[in-house]
Amino acid sequence: MTPVNEINLTRPDDWHVHLRDSDMLRMALPWTARTFARAIVMPNLDSPVRTASQAAAYRDRIRRATPPGWTFAPLMTCFLTDETDPADVAQGFAEGVFTAVKMYPARSTTNSAAGVTDVGRVYPVLERMQALGIPLLVHGEVVGSEVDVFDREKAFIDSVLTRLRSDFPALRIVFEHITTAEAVDYVQDAEGPIGATITVHHLMINRNAMFAGGIRPHMYCLPVAKRERHRLALRAAATSGNPRFFLGTDSAPHLVRDKESACGCAGISTAPVALELYAQVFEEEAVLNRLEAFASLNGARFYGLPPNSGTVTLAQSPWHPPETLPVGDKDQVRVFCPDGVVRWRLLAPPD
Repeated sequence: MTPVNEINLTRPDDWHVHLRDSDMLRMALPWTARTFARAIVMPNLDSPVRTASQAAAYRDRIRRATPPGWTFAPLMTCFLTDETDPADVAQGFAEGVFTAVKMYPARSTTNSAAGVTDVGRVYPVLERMQALGIPLLVHGEVVGSEVDVFDREKAFIDSVLTRLRSDFPALRIVFEHITTAEAVDYVQDAEGPIGATITVHHLMINRNAMFAGGIRPHMYCLPVAKRERHRLALRAAATSGNPRFFLGTDSAPHLVRDKESACGCAGISTAPVALELYAQVFEEEAVLNRLEAFASLNGARFYGLPPNSGTVTLAQSPWHPPETLPVGDKDQVRVFCPDGVVRWRLLAPPD
């Protein structure tokens, strides 16, 4: 097979990203906007984005942080709580503020204490969403000391997701950042409108990465990386061409001092190298021709949006990304790059 040295793609989208706020937003946003035309922005700020007015204000802050002349559209999400007002969700969607609603089980990940305690309590919201075609994005884990952290995703499928999809068969659901072979099988085999995002870090590392020579806090995320068989199942799904799977980086920057603390934060910052590393994975699987569908087409189709009109170009040109990036005057974030070198490079800003 003739080696491919350069690839052109319809400009991709990131269907799951954490842009944070304030200094962290100013650091993180350009790395996403340089590559992706649109991004589904997670609402779990220190004070979660619970209402349409809060989402509109956050969108304004993102727009102000976007470098002048860059084309980037933040797609806002509502943080679902037990008290979420269905009318506010419907109005926010009608006004083009909300693109989707995000469900975090309470205390399942960063800034999720206000999340859903019992899915039955949000059925009125889900009924309105199903009627209006508003996607539900789920952090698919069951939380509780009786459930092993490596089994949380499967337990969520068995006890929550199956029930949800039975009660709301027309509800559009994105099973976010899937990490297990069981999740792959579920999404592939399910009837009705369901899709799944897959992160590049879950395609590249298994759970051993957190313990290589000691504790590696910068390889810790939620859901945690799983056994090697799960990583291989994710790679097979992402590179299969199945339109139910699409790109969602879940790039989640945390300050180095917070990651390296006594109770380190969960999250991996991949935005500066994400598309380039996805290209590396697809190259290793010998299916670079399927990258465009995964990165640029499948997600847009699921959300009912047109593909982007611009393009990006990647070339085989090994480079060493920065180990850390500055945040404000004193802090920094570590960039994910398990091999220390990235084989593909984004050649120029999108056209």
